[in-house]
Amino acid sequence: MLHVLDLNFLDLPDTIASFLVETGAGPILIETGPYSTFGHLERAVQEKGYALEDIHHVFITHIHLDHAGAAWALAERGATIYLHPLGEAHMHDPSKLLASATRIYGDDMDRLWGTLKPIAGNRLKTVDHGEVIFIGGIAIKAWHTPGHAVHHIAWQGGDTLFTGDVAGVKIEGGPVMPPCPPPDINIEDWQESLRLIRSLDIGQLCLTHYGQIPGERISAHLDELETALLDWAGWMKPHFENGENAEALTPLFQAYVQGQLRERGVTEEQLELYENANPSWMSVAGLLRYWRKKLQE
Repeated sequence: MLHVLDLNFLDLPDTIASFLVETGAGPILIETGPYSTFGHLERAVQEKGYALEDIHHVFITHIHLDHAGAAWALAERGATIYLHPLGEAHMHDPSKLLASATRIYGDDMDRLWGTLKPIAGNRLKTVDHGEVIFIGGIAIKAWHTPGHAVHHIAWQGGDTLFTGDVAGVKIEGGPVMPPCPPPDINIEDWQESLRLIRSLDIGQLCLTHYGQIPGERISAHLDELETALLDWAGWMKPHFENGENAEALTPLFQAYVQGQLRERGVTEEQLELYENANPSWMSVAGLLRYWRKKLQE
């Protein structure tokens, strides 16, 4: 059985999810959320009849703090953390990850994400592309899906694909948007990952931001995401070529994104949820970095 756990990020619903899967060997968890929501995670797990100590297997799609920031706390309780090989070093020694996030968020770091602590090497299990992990009668298959991050994995269990950020952000039935934070955004890699997802026999997508996309809507969902990704990149390219910096572009891009959302029927309350789940100012830096690397090739 699959349970969607709302982590109530910033005390708001439908923004960050974890997924609890019951198996014959106890529950497994996909995504931990940030450490700032750890109390919400613990209560949600308890509501399903388990304690955090019952969770011995945790799968993270990538190491960004909104997806994996609480992994260390579960590892301290005895869980093994399954992740991409390129994320292992940062989970074992999160000093660079923590320093980078602190530079970005400053005094707001603790309120948003909480802290990070190192995870012992014997609690980290890297998983290759196409590798299958068997737990309690459940097979979990790793699909390396770069584009949003080089260390991104979409995890497949049966006909369910837990997509992290590679399948975008979709809040309360609104439009799907591409999260494009620095430093790893690569449009071509992302499109290749979407082609991979389209090729799989999938009955539903589980988005960390936020919820479930049923099989009959997957094709349209991925098409909408790819269109939005190319649109955002196309919007950014001439601004980059004109030498405009992130500070000047941020309010322009935020207005552009909010205009798109309002045109698609997103309410003011939902706009706040979208911005919390996928800060548009972060995509400015990510897309500028993408074009800088792209045009230097």
